Amino acid sequence: MDKPVELQQSRFRAVITGHGSYAPAKILTNEDLAKMVDTSDEWIRTRTGIKRRHICGENESTADLATEAAKKAIAMTGLKPENLDLIIVATITPEMPFPSTACFVQLKLGASSAFVFDLAAACSGFIYGMSIAQQYLQSGRLRNALLIGAETLTKITNYEDRTSCILFGDGAGAVVLEGKPRENKDTDSEVIYSTMYSDSTSWRSLNCQAYGSQHPSTKPLKDPKMVFMEIHGREVYQQAVRRIVEAVTECLEKCNLTLDDVKMVVSHQMNARIIESAAKRLELPPEKCFVNIDEYGNTSAASVPLAFDQAVREGRIERGDIVILVAFGAGLTWGASVVRF
Repeated sequence: MDKPVELQQSRFRAVITGHGSYAPAKILTNEDLAKMVDTSDEWIRTRTGIKRRHICGENESTADLATEAAKKAIAMTGLKPENLDLIIVATITPEMPFPSTACFVQLKLGASSAFVFDLAAACSGFIYGMSIAQQYLQSGRLRNALLIGAETLTKITNYEDRTSCILFGDGAGAVVLEGKPRENKDTDSEVIYSTMYSDSTSWRSLNCQAYGSQHPSTKPLKDPKMVFMEIHGREVYQQAVRRIVEAVTECLEKCNLTLDDVKMVVSHQMNARIIESAAKRLELPPEKCFVNIDEYGNTSAASVPLAFDQAVREGRIERGDIVILVAFGAGLTWGASVVRF
């Protein structure tokens, strides 16, 4: 097998040296939801694969979740927070309109040397962030980066809409990436390829319209429910399956890989049916498709790093394995990264 293309191009490698995740202690089960809307445990499980989800307490925020996941990732490395060069927080549920959630994470960590920013690509945010961090590190511009996906989606969930309120949970996942010389053949996890795409013509498929400059807080909303997420399930399903398959196929082709070479595909946990349909089209066996949506629900930008961290901790991913991380989300946005763990 030829070497993946990214291994042949740059002086430095972008390697994952730490990973961690965090979910709030509070649990919202399907039975709990059945007391709130016209639904049942069986109805939810058969349509989504979700059994329960973690939700924030009254005083927990996105920055709180992001910081806890970051601490776990940093603890696996030889770094201290003040050694960090960059912090990226992928989120669509920020601490506030400004400053960025990443600023609050920087403050909580004491990462005084880092420059920081948020990235709003919805469920694809972590993958977008992976590609951006990879470019910084491979260029030699930075020594390291902390990448976090964190969401508190339950704060913008309409709990009167049974088709959407069953889907979402809160959580965070993080990785620390470091730039290492290419000739340094250590055992760190290397990001060897990343790809990103967008199609804004279908933005209405997934959106939350209030309160931005188009619908500011000073202007009465045409519909009070505009403060919540709006989802058009059928279109999302069709687009998600198609784009996930395209992204994974591109990764295989660009890196000269086959599915036999891949140990695990870690997809954004949006809906078990979407993941199963994409896996079927790819002819990906179930043991190569990591799923934890039953425990966490859809956590948007947090879902890929949260699932990746769990897969590693459970021994589903081991040293030397090739892993594909893939996501699809609002925008529409989608992308994938190939990691040699």
